[in-house]
Amino acid sequence: MSPLTRLSGQKHFFLKRHLSSSTASSKLHDIYCFKPPPSLSPEKPQTPNNNNNNKKKQKPEYRPPSSLETNKKPLRSDLPFDFRFSYTESSPDVRPIGLREPKYSPFGPGRLDRIWTGVCAPAVDLKVKSVDDGVGEEGLDLEEKRTVMREKIQGKPLTKAEGKILVDKCQRNKTKKQINLGRDGLTHNMLNDIHNHWKHDEAVRVKCMGVPTVDMKNVCTQLEDKTFGKIIHRHCGLLVLYRGRNYHPRNRPVIPLMLWKPHEPVYPRLIKTTIDGLSIEETKEMRKRGLAVPALTKLSRNGYYGSLVPMVRDAFLVSELVRIDCQGLDRSDSKKIGCKLRDLVPCILVTFDKEQIVVWRGKDYKPPEDEDEQFFADRQPFDDPQSDMDCIKEKLSSDETRFQQE
Repeated sequence: MSPLTRLSGQKHFFLKRHLSSSTASSKLHDIYCFKPPPSLSPEKPQTPNNNNNNKKKQKPEYRPPSSLETNKKPLRSDLPFDFRFSYTESSPDVRPIGLREPKYSPFGPGRLDRIWTGVCAPAVDLKVKSVDDGVGEEGLDLEEKRTVMREKIQGKPLTKAEGKILVDKCQRNKTKKQINLGRDGLTHNMLNDIHNHWKHDEAVRVKCMGVPTVDMKNVCTQLEDKTFGKIIHRHCGLLVLYRGRNYHPRNRPVIPLMLWKPHEPVYPRLIKTTIDGLSIEETKEMRKRGLAVPALTKLSRNGYYGSLVPMVRDAFLVSELVRIDCQGLDRSDSKKIGCKLRDLVPCILVTFDKEQIVVWRGKDYKPPEDEDEQFFADRQPFDDPQSDMDCIKEKLSSDETRFQQE
């Protein structure tokens, strides 16, 4: 290659490199008519499909569901009872003295057609302005309506063989499905869980633990009253709840769910400064003696306390003060147990100090006469003793008439 050709090639390469590195505002672009490729152009090229994309509606951004949305109509439920957070641990007879926070519905704003009073949502359609206002005389018809609905769902009673089969299916070795009833007792949302279990099975096992087991009769009554079912077997804290012959999952009642737990209202103090009928010195002396008395029993956490009330009643026949060891239990649970003892035994609460419950029988203590009516044995099989006696009497009478005819 000649030197002249080599020099002209270097100039051509240098000129080409210089042109490629020049910008759009350079004079070389005008002199040499250089047009940069589309990839180097500052303006975005217009594609033929650009107009079509503008016509398409853009997808709205994802918005998570909120419990504060009130666009939907309020839910209506025809259940003939007042909605409470807990049906076993709250009583309509006990009126609070105030509320800890302003009233707001645990079902969400505008989600239920009932007014929340701070304690419950009454079934009677009344504009309740405060907690002290009652629900009126119209609430007396609700009990009759519940009875009619329950009899319609239950239908013909189960035979002994049918009940035995259902109870056998709910044993621990046959199924693990069960509903746990804990310290809050029978809650409102638990009703929905029971009906969900009844979609697939005719009976469901309910395990009761902790504070509600002090009064198991109340637990059984509220379960049958609020679910319209029937308890066909009970052994300590284990229950078998039957849904009924005419129950159909499609016709289940509308149960609105509580989105959060409402704050407990303010109730009067359980322990007073001085016990009624005693002076300050006598009250202090009784509390010292009560803490020194040997413990009647020690309560385990989430245990079964069904025999606690009969034990306290028997202990009062010997001693005027009874101490119950509650070490390991929450203080709120101890207070709830003491409140139940005060109403069921009955007795007078002395102190809750040092994780102990000390109760006094009072000056004029008399054992209650209706003890057998308030409590039943720890084991209650499916067969009803009264119905068995009626069957035996009918069988004997039929045998006598047959013998006379022969």
